[in-house]
Amino acid sequence: MQQRRQRLVTAESCTGGWVAKLITDIPGSSAWFERGFVTYSNAAKQDLLGVAPPLLAAHGAVSDAVVQAMVRGALVHSVADIALAITGIAGPDGGSIDKPVGTVWIGWGLADGRISSQRFQFNGDREAIRYQAATTALSELLALL
Repeated sequence: MQQRRQRLVTAESCTGGWVAKLITDIPGSSAWFERGFVTYSNAAKQDLLGVAPPLLAAHGAVSDAVVQAMVRGALVHSVADIALAITGIAGPDGGSIDKPVGTVWIGWGLADGRISSQRFQFNGDREAIRYQAATTALSELLALL
């Protein structure tokens, strides 16, 4: 990202800032990491990223529609070129038949409006799910670049 003179913004829910932590562990990341939003609650997603309440009501926080809205909101509320967003159910509670514990949506987007997202089903305890979500998001970001 530094070579491309691009900046990254993150919007994290279930990972609680873990992606931002992994990024800022890298010396010199301040040259390309613009900011990170931790939007754990629906209210935070609305207030900080502009995710529309009807969207959350219709699809739930853990959905393709919401992760894409998080990507768009992160780009709008930053000066970054690339956004990464994560929302999911890390457990041990909160899962359902349609969205069991370990369901995570990850989205990536570019300032030109291109957005991609993917649903993942991770296994393990809360820490394992969150770790897999954070590292998968970064691995997929590298593939995107």
